[in-house]
Amino acid sequence: MGRQRTKPAPTPPTTTRGRRTRDALILAGREVLEQQGWSGFSPEAVAQAAGVSYGTFYTYFESKDDLLHHVVRSVAGEMFASSLVPTDTVEDPYARIVESNRLYLRAWDQASKVLRLADQGGAADEGLRKMVLEIREFYVGRAEKGLRRLQQEGLANPRLNPRLTALALGSMVEQVAHSRDSLDEPFDDEMVLDHLSRLWAAAIGLRGAPDEGWAGGGGADSGGTVPG
Repeated sequence: MGRQRTKPAPTPPTTTRGRRTRDALILAGREVLEQQGWSGFSPEAVAQAAGVSYGTFYTYFESKDDLLHHVVRSVAGEMFASSLVPTDTVEDPYARIVESNRLYLRAWDQASKVLRLADQGGAADEGLRKMVLEIREFYVGRAEKGLRRLQQEGLANPRLNPRLTALALGSMVEQVAHSRDSLDEPFDDEMVLDHLSRLWAAAIGLRGAPDEGWAGGGGADSGGTVPG
C-alpha cells in the first residue's frame, strides 16, 4: 500500500508539459504492470519508472487504482485503433474475416498482459469490470453488425442469431489467443489465424468460404494436415 495522499484531488492537466508528464506516468504504469504484475504496481515504482518524484504521481492521479483505470483505457484505445479493418480495403467477406482476426490477434498480443490483469481485477473493481465489458462489446458489436450484413446479402446462415453467434465466435478467438499465451502449443501464427478464420466462416455458413464444399469432396487445401 502506498502512502495516503493529503493534497486536493487532481484535475486534468491543462499544459503541454502537464499532459506529457501524465502520459509518461500512464506509459510507466503499463510497463510496471507488464513486467512486475500486481505485486510491483505501486505509485513509488511507477514514479521511478517515469523519472518523476513520488509527489508528482499524486498531482495527476488519486491512487494506483486511478492510474490503473487510465492504463486500461489507454491500452483499450490502442487495441481498438490497431484492430479496425478499413472498410475500403477488403471486399471479399472471407478475406475480411481473415484480416479482422489477424488484426485482433496482433492487437491482443500487444495488450494481453494488461487486459488479463484487468479481467482478474474486475471481480473486485466495478470500474474495471465495466471497462472489460466495453472492450468485449466493441468486438462483439462489430461482429454482430458484420454478420447481419452477410445474412441480408444472402451470404450467411439466416437462421443464426447474430448477437449470440458473434458472442460465441468472439469468445472462441479470445480464448484461443489467451491459451496461446498460457500454454505451450506447437502452432504458429499463420496456422492459428487460418484455422480460426475457417472455423468462423464454417460456423456462419459463409458462402464462398474455403471449406464450404468439403463434405462433397471439395476438401480444404491450404490449412495444413489434420492430426490423426
